[in-house]
Order: sequence, then structure tokens, then C-alpha cells
Amino acid sequence: MKTDPSAVMPTEEMVRAALRGVIDPEVGMNVVDLGLVYGIEIAPHRVCVSMTMTTPACPMGSMITEDAREAIRDIAPEAAEVDVQLVWDPPWSPALMSEHARQRFGWS
Repeated sequence: MKTDPSAVMPTEEMVRAALRGVIDPEVGMNVVDLGLVYGIEIAPHRVCVSMTMTTPACPMGSMITEDAREAIRDIAPEAAEVDVQLVWDPPWSPALMSEHARQRFGWS
């Protein structure tokens, strides 16, 4: 559901919550718990998210980043710019996963 165009910008917590709905289909877990979201910046009229994939060869990277854009667009004012940047530095590692994710995969 789209928010009212006159609405205020979402908070970092709201963006993180929206991104929890973005699932990496190869592992069946959201990008936040997987540790793929590196940064969220909120500015007037702009939301910028930097994120990564578990590997640069991830075949689902384009789909996941587009899903992230759509999830943010759903909570941001209509006129807001949504920028999702795919970055590779620092490289992803399982240490970035939430405790919940590590437990799910038996890595605790």
C-alpha cells in the first residue's frame, strides 16, 4: 500500500522493517537477518540503502535489489527518491547474520 504523498519520510527502523519482507529465495530468509543490508540513510526526499549479496555471483541479485526498492517505495512518500546500491566492500560473511539466522542454519 502506497503512503500519502504528503507523508513524512520513513525512519531507519521503518525501512529496516520493510526490508525484512525482502526474502533471498535461495535461502528463504530476509535480507536483514542475512546481514545483507549494510547501511540505511534517510534524507529529505531520499532513502538510500547500501546492501550486498552473499557472493558477487548471486544470480538473484537484481531481483533482490528490485524487491528492496519496491519495499521501500511502499513506505516512502511518492515523491521520495529510493536508491538501493549494491556494494561488495566489505565482502559478506556469515558473521554479519543475525543470531536468529545463524541458529536457523545451525551456525551458532
